[in-house]
Amino acid sequence: MTLTSDLYNSRSKIDFAPIWKRSLPISLGLVVLGVIITSVFGVNRSIEFEGGALFSVPVEQSVTVGEVRDVVGVPQARIQRIENADGSSAMRVQIPTELASEFDRVGADLNAVLIPGEQISRDTVGPTWGSQITQSAVRALVLFFIVVAIYLAIRLEPKMALGALVAVVHDLVLTVTVYSILRIEVSPATVIALLTILGYSLYDTVVVYDKVLENWIEPANRRKKYSDLMNESMNQVIMRSVNTTITTVLPVASMLIIGAFLLGGDSLRGFAIALLIGLLLGTYSSIFVAAPLLAWIKERYPDPLPEKI
Repeated sequence: MTLTSDLYNSRSKIDFAPIWKRSLPISLGLVVLGVIITSVFGVNRSIEFEGGALFSVPVEQSVTVGEVRDVVGVPQARIQRIENADGSSAMRVQIPTELASEFDRVGADLNAVLIPGEQISRDTVGPTWGSQITQSAVRALVLFFIVVAIYLAIRLEPKMALGALVAVVHDLVLTVTVYSILRIEVSPATVIALLTILGYSLYDTVVVYDKVLENWIEPANRRKKYSDLMNESMNQVIMRSVNTTITTVLPVASMLIIGAFLLGGDSLRGFAIALLIGLLLGTYSSIFVAAPLLAWIKERYPDPLPEKI
């Protein structure tokens, strides 16, 4: 039998233990590094979170970001070139809310690079609205963690809830780190995508944990080390996790490549990127973070066999 056949028939004998010994410290190191990077460089928050004014200026292909920056004359301005699906170009100029006195002057000066006959669009978000959006996003994430922790503690067990939440935090931190490094704009759509991928991450982890719990109550498995039982259970469900990820990643990748890049759907880009990164991280964390972490906790703090599931 080939490895592929064994995997699909839940007969594989992959020894995950040596991999897990490396994956946990590596993942921990990446999370710490991610927190440092995000703390130092921050994230590129959209106007909905920061407040301010956002100008969209149709420009000729020859106009550069540097030229627009010279016209704007505001060092704190964020300027980005947008390439539309029809071949036209535009500059997005975001001015922070603390420079509200400059909004009108910047809007007038941008006419110098505007294509004749076109118009400059302007959106303004007040600091109070931006603060409310930020607080709502944080509350949504906190509520998500509370509800998930309670449900998993009841449906599975508290230690499994802890392992699942650690894996979710791992995915969230690394996704935000990628956004920080690549300076991808974080918008309300990104927050929605993050909540979505946290759900997928939990799904993969719960699949693994549920199989472990199912195997653990079998009399023949009661004397096994928890790490050995986890290894056996992982071999039984790994292809289910991989197949779920593949079937989910393909449409997301299509949305990113076709919708965001080829058709110029800027609103889709941040959403699709967050989904793609999160789905891949969710699969990784369920196999290489949540599984070995639970085995480590169980072997150091064992508890009696549950009477029922």
